[in-house]
Amino acid sequence: MNRGTIPAAKPIIGDEERAAVDRVLRSGMIAQGPEVTAFEREFADTLVAGRTTVAVSSGTTGLHLGLLAAGVGPGDEVIVPSFTFAATANSVALTGATPVFADIEPRYFGLSPAAVEAAVTDRTVGVMPVHLYGHPADLTGLTAVADKHDLQIFEDAAQAHGATWHDRPVGSAGTFAMFSLYPTKNMTSVEGGMVSCATEQIARQLRLLRNQGMERRYENEIVGFNARMTDVHAAIGRVQLSKLPTWTEQRQANARFLDDHLEGVTIPPVADGATHVYHQYTIRVADDRDGFAKALADEHGVGTGVYYPIPNHRLPSFGLRLDLPETERAAAEVLSLPVHPSLSSDDLDRIVSAVNTVAKAGA
Repeated sequence: MNRGTIPAAKPIIGDEERAAVDRVLRSGMIAQGPEVTAFEREFADTLVAGRTTVAVSSGTTGLHLGLLAAGVGPGDEVIVPSFTFAATANSVALTGATPVFADIEPRYFGLSPAAVEAAVTDRTVGVMPVHLYGHPADLTGLTAVADKHDLQIFEDAAQAHGATWHDRPVGSAGTFAMFSLYPTKNMTSVEGGMVSCATEQIARQLRLLRNQGMERRYENEIVGFNARMTDVHAAIGRVQLSKLPTWTEQRQANARFLDDHLEGVTIPPVADGATHVYHQYTIRVADDRDGFAKALADEHGVGTGVYYPIPNHRLPSFGLRLDLPETERAAAEVLSLPVHPSLSSDDLDRIVSAVNTVAKAGA
């Protein structure tokens, strides 16, 4: 019997989200308004230890405007990983600064502090760690490098809602941190981003940049963008935020089940002092990763994702030839299995059976 494909990711939109949208539509106040203000406050209190947050139209916008608010621009360099979604480096390039690609450490896919140290020049102004797949980057090591060279830290926390590093919430360490609210993230506002700010000065600059350079209507202080979040999106985000703790616990429970039962593949480790929120459950397949994924889909109906098959430095948009061996190895080996909260116990059994069968066949 064909039971259908288990999707690699599955947004969860229910009746409460629909009711929230209807409430906003009935109010007549649809653009940025009280829902956005409430969402910013609730997000701050729930996820980033009360740091001021600013809602924007997307995660990429959050990175871009955060960098601008921090003073990054032409002539500057920001050290970034190449093993990440293109928005990380793109946001730096959009400011006129240069993204400098450094290698990752092999276990948790975060920027290697040693590689960052080696990449620092007299033009370096910041480091942008990515908390990839929901596992925190090594903020201890990276902060030590940043402090040594008087650099800012800009956190790309797009995939890490609720993750912690030695009991400190991800998103509370740098000059700013960006959380994506795209549909496949651990929570969504359908589209949008949230920026956590270290100072009120950064927050105010972000508010100006997102709204044509003004906080008060027609009093444009700087040249800005239209990067506002609507009240419709914020209303959805508020409902999702209330569900995030339960969803995170379910993701972690699903990950534990996979940890305990998968064979023949390298499961994702968790660093001491880290809380992993499993945006993705990413294994390594050393030989023929793409064939492994095809067998899971074709023979067992298990969907997977490869995040990310082409390192950023080799994309046509950058076209660089660099020696980043751990980045290249990860890009060739990683495979993300379903871990989302919608998985049933039957789904989890199917995933384990499928992975173990394919791994054994390829041994």
